[in-house]
Amino acid sequence: MSNLQLSLAMGDYDRTRPIYDGRVRIDGVDPNCMLLSPEEMFFRAFRHQAFDISELSLSSYSISVARGDPHYVAVPVFLSRAFRHTSIYIRSDKGIASPRDLRGKRIGIAEYQLSANVWVRGILKDEYGIAPSDIVWVRGGMNSPGRPEKIKVDLPADIRVEEAPEGATLDAMLVSGEIDGFIGPRAPLCYDQGHPQVTRLFADTVGAAETYYAKTGIFPIMHVLGFRRSLADAHPWLAGALLKAFTQARQMAETMLADTSATKVTMPFVEDNLRRARQLMGADIWSYGAGANRNVLETFLGYHFDQGLSPRKVEVSELFHPASLESYSL
Repeated sequence: MSNLQLSLAMGDYDRTRPIYDGRVRIDGVDPNCMLLSPEEMFFRAFRHQAFDISELSLSSYSISVARGDPHYVAVPVFLSRAFRHTSIYIRSDKGIASPRDLRGKRIGIAEYQLSANVWVRGILKDEYGIAPSDIVWVRGGMNSPGRPEKIKVDLPADIRVEEAPEGATLDAMLVSGEIDGFIGPRAPLCYDQGHPQVTRLFADTVGAAETYYAKTGIFPIMHVLGFRRSLADAHPWLAGALLKAFTQARQMAETMLADTSATKVTMPFVEDNLRRARQLMGADIWSYGAGANRNVLETFLGYHFDQGLSPRKVEVSELFHPASLESYSL
């Protein structure tokens, strides 16, 4: 019996590279790997179901599950996680000194339903009392005019979303002061270019994230791994094979990261930052599996429903193929 020939779209990360270069094999699968940006992957996956296996936006996937029409079924492999205190950018001349000063401000977003934005809105409400309805959201392309929501969303009546003017970009609007800030997983271009009046809301993003984790135990999840529902029906073994292979790949990346003989990434202080993270979060800083991440997932799904993105509260068990929720032991 020959292996399945399947397309696989994922980001170019240390935790996926062993799959891409063949050091880790997926049982029963010969993957045709494509290393793509999240924007391209997610647009093609959710608009056109372009891949057999794909990294997926947790938010977009949760919408599809809540609506009862998911083309993909996920396994609890979390290819992207991030503390999103880094994701709030502001104009320093708009009277914004703390999160509570965002009330009434005009904040740019590329898409309302981005996973990063769901987390930021939830944190702003839980930690600082700023509800999504307290902000005027201006939606548009970051560096190119226009950007559609990859999945149509129906938001509560009290949520104010304006479209950026035709031909305008959020980056240019931030430079001109037409918007007071920006929230998203990518930094606006003007911030990267050192605009003197565009900065992050949290000056010490690491400190803010560490305080948040110490309080909540949450390391936010952004992306999951999914595969076609038709494949799940035809090959129920595939869920376990994917979880096994991607777990092995992540473990290989962690071993390499901890090897101090020669730094594996192009950045100093790697071993010091790794030690700092493990002192805060424990040895398994980037855990896979639904059980170990139930609190994180339940928090996200609660935010997703409260923000009007899912028409009903999705349960954690609904997200994942049953065969990926348990494994054998010796």
